Amino acid sequence: MAIIHGGQLSKVAKQFGIPEQEWLDLSTGIAPFSYAIPTIPEKIWQDLPTISPNLITAAQQYYQAEFCWPVAGSQQLIEKLPSLWNDKNSAIKAGEAKHAYLPKVGYKEHQRAWSLAGYQLHFYQEFLPNNIEKNSVVIVINPNNPLTDTFSIQQLTQLKKHCQQQQALLIIDEAFADIFTPEFSFVPHITNDNGYDDLIVLRSFGKFFGLAGIRIGFACTTEIWRDIIKESIGPWSINGPALFIAEQALQDTQWQVAQNERLNQQSEAMQLLLKSYLLNARIEANALFITVFLDNAPDIYEKLCRQALYVRLTDEGNALRFGLTDMLNMQRLDETLATIT
Repeated sequence: MAIIHGGQLSKVAKQFGIPEQEWLDLSTGIAPFSYAIPTIPEKIWQDLPTISPNLITAAQQYYQAEFCWPVAGSQQLIEKLPSLWNDKNSAIKAGEAKHAYLPKVGYKEHQRAWSLAGYQLHFYQEFLPNNIEKNSVVIVINPNNPLTDTFSIQQLTQLKKHCQQQQALLIIDEAFADIFTPEFSFVPHITNDNGYDDLIVLRSFGKFFGLAGIRIGFACTTEIWRDIIKESIGPWSINGPALFIAEQALQDTQWQVAQNERLNQQSEAMQLLLKSYLLNARIEANALFITVFLDNAPDIYEKLCRQALYVRLTDEGNALRFGLTDMLNMQRLDETLATIT
């Protein structure tokens, strides 16, 4: 199935006949404030990439993980997980039916990966599934993208127990979790209870640090899955500069605190602006994106595009997702909204 993502500015610019350089792109949930790229030693460019113990230690401390491993963006692992689970699960090898439980609204690459692997898809939304098949897969997106909904540690702990009883794989996608307090994440609750080790939490690096282009993320998981993932991605999947930058950024707690403050302030300012123009809209937000639910979302989307302002029209066609922008572009957003409402 074809999936539409934010960040496809070239395609949209061509569609509306407006040069790319004239657009304000708010179509992604990537922070508009980026971690400053440190000076990268020449040796990093010359040598084959090496995942250093220092990077693993920095990631373990940042994510509060006992076991974790870097991947070339969480997307790399989303694509690989069906085959890795099939190889690990003896029941599936024996030809049993394959089932995956996913949020109906959420990052569609999860649906794509398990559908292509021949899994029967079951959908939920407001309430986590409580009746799952043996040896199945349950995917949770926390917080949800684009809905911003979240599930509590207590809810996820109950789901984990249910998955353990059913020998199911539990995948929690925490791509936008950096904007919450550390207590929000399920990573510290990954434990090998009574031999249950089929739990993986996906963490994105590029969104919070504003460096999506370097393509790095982390899988926080159990020891056995750490080893499976490490073996599956091979020795040089992530480029050396990305590994170097991530190691510095994950240790820079002063910058992380300042980034959280910046993002929250900017999100609040943008929410006030959007509410002042889109009077009948329902607005849900976090510190990386704002989702505006509108009866005429496709019409507003087209009007914005004709003013060279690109946002994400959700797959369901009932909402627009606005990524954050900096204060410099807030005036342009203000002026554009004034012309279309």
